[in-house]
Amino acid sequence: MVIKSKRIFYFDALRAFAIISVILIHIYSVTRGYVLSGYGTIPSFEWIYTQFIGNSFRIGVDLFLVLSGALSLGRDWTIKSFLSKRLPRIIHPFLFWGILLSIILISLSYFFSYPYIQSFSLMSILTFIYNAFMAKSVGFAPYWFFWMILGTYLIMPIFNKWILHSDLKELEYFLSIWLLTCLFTFTFKTDFPVKLIYFFSPIGLVVLGYYLRYTERKLLNNPYFGILLIVLSSLSMLAFSYMLSTNHSFYNFDRYSFLTAIEVIGVFILFKNFEKFNLNFLRDENSYLYKLFVDKDSIFKKFTFTLAKYSYGIYLIHTAIMSIIYRSISYSYFNYTSYFLFLFIMDVVISVLVMSLLSRIPHIKNWIGAK
Repeated sequence: MVIKSKRIFYFDALRAFAIISVILIHIYSVTRGYVLSGYGTIPSFEWIYTQFIGNSFRIGVDLFLVLSGALSLGRDWTIKSFLSKRLPRIIHPFLFWGILLSIILISLSYFFSYPYIQSFSLMSILTFIYNAFMAKSVGFAPYWFFWMILGTYLIMPIFNKWILHSDLKELEYFLSIWLLTCLFTFTFKTDFPVKLIYFFSPIGLVVLGYYLRYTERKLLNNPYFGILLIVLSSLSMLAFSYMLSTNHSFYNFDRYSFLTAIEVIGVFILFKNFEKFNLNFLRDENSYLYKLFVDKDSIFKKFTFTLAKYSYGIYLIHTAIMSIIYRSISYSYFNYTSYFLFLFIMDVVISVLVMSLLSRIPHIKNWIGAK
């Protein structure tokens, strides 16, 4: 199967939703302690929606993997052409932002006493930079994604050869076993009696993306079924999270768990088939809602495209930006909900502005993670 490259809006929408989900999860991770006391026989509203965010939006990385499969697998390319095109796209921004953000955070520690580094000896500085690339320094926690996606890219050419000579029913066989690994290894936290390591996520999510893009099964192209999967998985995660949490800790599902995989499937189905809803504003070119959401020059589509275009760069910089905001603006000025929204909006706006400004500088665009 040879596929010509063209822009498909629901892919941009999925990528934009993925980066929004990632940002929400990282804000959740630094603010959830403020609602820990809200757990009880009847949990507080803040505890409920915080845990809803903490589990239901844990699909950002999964969606990026699904998109990799949907966009890359099934193409007639060589290993050399694939790796020579893909690897620079992830390596250059990883190096650029890892070094630049390390310098910025170390400078903030030196000049303004931010707690990123305690000692300014050469060894301490080099250790901080090394740990940044290893996702161990403050502000660089998401950098583990680079090493995961690098390993995924290295194995994808092998799976691509298999997919080129397989039909969708053979993919269903693979994905059914993959879901078993999601259920036992990442949900029940126990080994399946048969070792199934070759079916583990994240490669299962990559194959899933290709399958969901091209499957013709009616149920998997029904947006109402997508909504059903999203609602059932989200409510189930919230219920189990409440039952398994305590007064002293939150329970969160693994990003590769069974319920998360079901939610990812639902989101992909919904976005892919959204136009199948019988909504008048999707067709009435004179309506305000059409101009706001559907028209090619609508604010919604422009913002979605912007987030999609800068998603990898935003992924690499947003936690460093968030940590600076978090350490600069005291929680005492807000209630919990307004503080969460403040951090979210500021993180998104500043990340997009940084990426937008740098993308205008000659020769920089290819190094910052902009498509």
